[in-house]
Amino acid sequence: MAFPLLRTSIQHAPSRILRPRTGGCAHYHDYIRFATPSGAARIPLNNPKVIGLATSRGERSQQEDFYAYVALSLDPEELRLSLKKAHGLNWDYSTLPPSLARQVLFVGIYDGHGGSTVSQFCRQELHGLFEHVDKSQVPEVFAWAKSLGGYFRRFHGGVLQPWIRPRAPEANAKMDLEARATLSFFEIDRILSIEQAAQVCGATASIVLLQSLDNPVNPFFAATQLALTVAHVGDTRVILSTKEDGRVIPMTENHHVDAHGEAARLRKTMARGQAMDSFGEVRWMGALANTRSLGDLKYKPFGVTPEPDVRTMLLDGPAYSHITLFSDGVSSVVSDEEVSDLARGAPTPHYAAQRILRFAEDMGSDDNLTAIVVPLAGWGEMTGEDRTRDLRDYRRRQMEGTERQKARWM
Repeated sequence: MAFPLLRTSIQHAPSRILRPRTGGCAHYHDYIRFATPSGAARIPLNNPKVIGLATSRGERSQQEDFYAYVALSLDPEELRLSLKKAHGLNWDYSTLPPSLARQVLFVGIYDGHGGSTVSQFCRQELHGLFEHVDKSQVPEVFAWAKSLGGYFRRFHGGVLQPWIRPRAPEANAKMDLEARATLSFFEIDRILSIEQAAQVCGATASIVLLQSLDNPVNPFFAATQLALTVAHVGDTRVILSTKEDGRVIPMTENHHVDAHGEAARLRKTMARGQAMDSFGEVRWMGALANTRSLGDLKYKPFGVTPEPDVRTMLLDGPAYSHITLFSDGVSSVVSDEEVSDLARGAPTPHYAAQRILRFAEDMGSDDNLTAIVVPLAGWGEMTGEDRTRDLRDYRRRQMEGTERQKARWM
């Protein structure tokens, strides 16, 4: 069966969204499988010891932050190709049970702006699209992108270029995870292009893909070797924290108009479009904080692309404590290092996520706030000092008595 339409119970949901034309049954699950001597076992992903989540509407009138975490079922040959291309690793899955060879954890965070239409649609559909998009869709998606005009008149397909011409010899190749992520992000925009609300409403998005390379397969939080892939548009953030000293490795870069990479990209194809709003923040076309996003269809001809940045790493699981995804309601007031340190000593990932949210609220954030903590094999063993503790205590003292703090305790 095809994917269901957005559930009608979701407030502010699109009223005329097309059913994604991906075909086949959904194979993703809300549990993770792992190997045992007697066969495969399951652990539910909504267990607060497995993935930690904290989310709040803040002081906003509606919640525009959304999230999803599921176990996808992907072609193991595509996964092998991705590992070979990115890391030179020839992964052998021939002795693994098919269900474990195909398993990839998907964690997504979506921060809506201008409404919740796009972020809710991503929460409902992006993981399913990611699992089911196929290279045969590339020509249609590319033609749609070119029809946007403006910036996309010069678009050559990026990593999707090999599959634009179905009869070309290179079109026989399988996609890798970078191409799959790019196609699914573009497909979200193509589907939403008929929805009026998505013209001026959008969402930033970061997705984390984790594949256990152990044989027998261990769950991601106990795996000794993992493949990490992050696909990202906008200013939701993903950071990786090491076990030794809690060092932070940023896996995303904010797609703002004043970021060096984005400024260079837009200069190549577009006239100047940045302007400063009344709060002193730089905006693209005078309206958008982000130069890459899903939705925002009105601004696509002006260079607001859904094309994600994709970064990959091979991880020695025990050397890393956790991965954190968080929205700009957190990152606008809390540094990456503070986010990482706030998880130190937390008894569960859920408690760590709550700590991050509480500190962001203490720092005066009134935006929607979401934090997701994904533990790795080094969870709970972070060494070194909490280098941001004194600064956090100082900042809390400075915030005492502010209107935001008073409101929290009224």
